[in-house]
Amino acid sequence: MSALVKEAWLLEHYGPRLSLKQVAEVLQLGLSTINNRVSDGTLGVRTYLDGGRRFADSRDVAEYLEGLRDTATTGAS
Repeated sequence: MSALVKEAWLLEHYGPRLSLKQVAEVLQLGLSTINNRVSDGTLGVRTYLDGGRRFADSRDVAEYLEGLRDTATTGAS
């Protein structure tokens, strides 16, 4: 699935921006893990504050997922 298709899927299911809870759901990580990674700067997805709440743009989440795919190994020896 290309980044564009991932972005379209994210837009359809979550809209143009995702809350950290939604990011956790998409990445299949715990919310506390997401919060910790945001805090120490290792999440890998750009986030921003709006009205005191933190969000991630669906394009950035799709790009991050595509990057994971590009660096993944097949697991074969």
